[in-house]
Amino acid sequence: MRAVWTGAITFGLVNVPVKAYSAVEDHDISFHQVHDADGGRIRYSRVCEVCGKKVEYKNIDKSYEEDGDTIILTDEDLESLPEAANNEIEVVQFVPSDQIDPIMFERSYYLEPEGKSPKSYLLLRRTLEDTDRTAIVTFALRQKTRLGALRSRGKVLVLQGLLWADEVREMDFPATRSRAKISDQELKLASQLVDQLASDFTPDEFEDEYQVELRKLIDAKLEQGETLDMAATFGESDTADDADVIDLMEALKASLDKKRAKTGAKKENGSKGSRKKGSKAG
Repeated sequence: MRAVWTGAITFGLVNVPVKAYSAVEDHDISFHQVHDADGGRIRYSRVCEVCGKKVEYKNIDKSYEEDGDTIILTDEDLESLPEAANNEIEVVQFVPSDQIDPIMFERSYYLEPEGKSPKSYLLLRRTLEDTDRTAIVTFALRQKTRLGALRSRGKVLVLQGLLWADEVREMDFPATRSRAKISDQELKLASQLVDQLASDFTPDEFEDEYQVELRKLIDAKLEQGETLDMAATFGESDTADDADVIDLMEALKASLDKKRAKTGAKKENGSKGSRKKGSKAG
């Protein structure tokens, strides 16, 4: 795994040399675009509108237009900005972890300690753990000044990019100002549904079902060619059996009944399995 950034965390006079690695990766299946008539690949070319020639990435600059005037910004122009060459993650605040709105989080990076002694790294990680604080930091990555949250995750420090305040939109939908009254019975049923679904969050229990089904479709096409029996591959769809429940009370009741039925089926299957094991033991 290749580091995407190398520098140091600074807080006060403490300097913590680190390398940053992307903490996440995309598991989606990648596609090419093709012509539907003959399957030929469709590629996009960078063509200059003035001379009509294809242009290499190394010959592409950025431009900005305002009031009809256009200026060109080269890589050298952007690299000359003071923040562009900043290789420090500067701690500017230590805040209670629950004060950061999750809507502000962007991409995450693992930070690896550099140098012969990781003591300063361990000190910062332990301090964040013991105080239950998150460090708000500023840093530069890919010629862009960023805001970030630095926190402890297990035995490593994690840097999470944050949106700037003016990048988060404020919304006030008309429906949220509704004067509709929620009855005590509706609240009671909703609470019962919450209790039925209450659990600890275990990410490993969830998987991207769309990507799984997509992989099955691709494998089936590879084996069978273009002609494919969808029902044989994925099984019959049961969406037609889903009740189109409009009334809120009925929807809550139906949700509870469905959850109870699933719970009962699991218990019944479990007891059957126990009986089978018992009979084999006898």
